[in-house]
Amino acid sequence: MFSAGDKVLIVSCEDDPRAIGKTGRIVDDGPPGPLTAGRWTVHRISPLIGPVLCRTSELRAA
Repeated sequence: MFSAGDKVLIVSCEDDPRAIGKTGRIVDDGPPGPLTAGRWTVHRISPLIGPVLCRTSELRAA
């Protein structure tokens, strides 16, 4: 389980494959819900990649 501010490595990303292999920070204060279809919001990935939505299985603690 992740929480806001956690640094994560994106190992796969259906939302934006350009984010694979990069690190970012979790935005969500709580577990993902129906609004994001059960996916975490990850930002601060790259100046050229905006926030992405990733499933728990697509992320690893960095």
